[in-house]
Amino acid sequence: MVRGARVLNAGVQTAQIEGGSALAATMRGAPHADILIKDDTIAEVGPPGLEAPAEAAVIDASDRLLIPGLINAHTHSHGNIPRSMGDRWTLELALSANSAIRSNQSDADKYLGAQLGAAELIRKGCTACFDLVYEFPEPTIDGLTALGQGYADAGMRAVVAPLMATQSFYAAIPGLLQALPDHVQNAFGKSQRISPSERSLAVTRKALHDWPFDRSRVKLGVAPHSPLHSSDEFLVGTQQLAREFDVGVHTHLAESKVQAVAGMRRYGKTLTAHLADLGVLGPNFTAAHGLWLDRDDMKRLADAGASVAHNPASNMRYGSGLAAVRLMLDCGLNVGWGTDSRSCSDNLNMFEAMRLASFTSRVQGPDYQRWLTTDEALGMATVNSARLLGFGDDLGLIAPGYKADIVFLDLRNLNYIPLNSAVNQVVNAEDATGVDSVMIGGRMVLDHGRLTTIDVDRLAHSAEAAMARLWEVNGEALELALRLEDVVGSFCVGLAQSPYHVHR
Repeated sequence: MVRGARVLNAGVQTAQIEGGSALAATMRGAPHADILIKDDTIAEVGPPGLEAPAEAAVIDASDRLLIPGLINAHTHSHGNIPRSMGDRWTLELALSANSAIRSNQSDADKYLGAQLGAAELIRKGCTACFDLVYEFPEPTIDGLTALGQGYADAGMRAVVAPLMATQSFYAAIPGLLQALPDHVQNAFGKSQRISPSERSLAVTRKALHDWPFDRSRVKLGVAPHSPLHSSDEFLVGTQQLAREFDVGVHTHLAESKVQAVAGMRRYGKTLTAHLADLGVLGPNFTAAHGLWLDRDDMKRLADAGASVAHNPASNMRYGSGLAAVRLMLDCGLNVGWGTDSRSCSDNLNMFEAMRLASFTSRVQGPDYQRWLTTDEALGMATVNSARLLGFGDDLGLIAPGYKADIVFLDLRNLNYIPLNSAVNQVVNAEDATGVDSVMIGGRMVLDHGRLTTIDVDRLAHSAEAAMARLWEVNGEALELALRLEDVVGSFCVGLAQSPYHVHR
């Protein structure tokens, strides 16, 4: 693929991609183009025959469709080792088992989880992600650093944010804790300890101040789990901290009807209205999911310059509902796509996320003009998600001044035979089998299907050993969570059947 003396997987100063078809900045059409890269940035995009500097390594992209690296707006690396857990689980049943499945991960496990996620994401054409990481009962500097190192060693961009809360799932849903048997309430009172908000914020502040990684590659964010799991003081504190360090705030918002009803019962208004009254919304704020937002909620978020991370696969796996993405766009919201975690959508395939998001927009009504177009879907997986991650001026386009994060799709793959519409086929037909190579910052991290920065055989061995250990230490807690399925499930189904009208 590469002609010239420089080896791309070791990084280059100057390179030129020749002979490929590059997706246009409009996300419509893919004309033949040559791309000049200097350091980690695209310097020029020109017609075929663009003169390459004498020192440039030349990359032959014949029979390749070049698209911007896909950007995952919402995932959880703590689910990469205990992946694909549960079957007929609602969101609430998954949260009930959350600590039993994800607890007791060592710093080495966190590094491994980041590497596993990066390997799958890169192999499937994704070059950056927003990773909300389970750090209960409180975040740790060593744990966050291990995660950052995992992404840095993989050569992948990421925003790492500790997922924090001030109360447990059982206390977050009004009435649920009291519905549990007395002996279980006592057990959870002892085992579901949540860190005081001051300590979590202090640890996060230190991590933000001392972050050792290149923030153009791997940076920190702040992630209160959800409004129901967080005190008002903590929510305000996380936003103040984020504004001080100019980073993003990312939280789960209105993900299920149970959350929507619980929010109304607790606050007498929607969760989003409550956040707005607290002053937590802003251009650095991301709401994950947002299935149960009404039109007024969407306008509140849009007026604040906030974003929504849409995760169609996990929304359907948990039976939570379908997001009203067209209405979000009508209200002026920035919407990006996410995969969620390997334990609730079972893979990290952004092509699947795009396809599902596009198709679920179509089953919500017969007016085809309200359906998402494929160029909109692709733009949300690139430009919009880049903005959500705080990389809006650097990622998401193949254009001068943008980072050289480029996916090489093989036009000889059956997904593109024959090639009738590049954008339609990327969104509707691509399943990641057409991904041939991936460049991040001018460096080949996937070269003809081979990961150059990650040893998958080593990962496989380490993951099996880690999962065996986690089963051993978490098995008793998981058994308890499974015994509680009926009581938790029936309580939450009853709550979800409460009258609740979304004004759209």
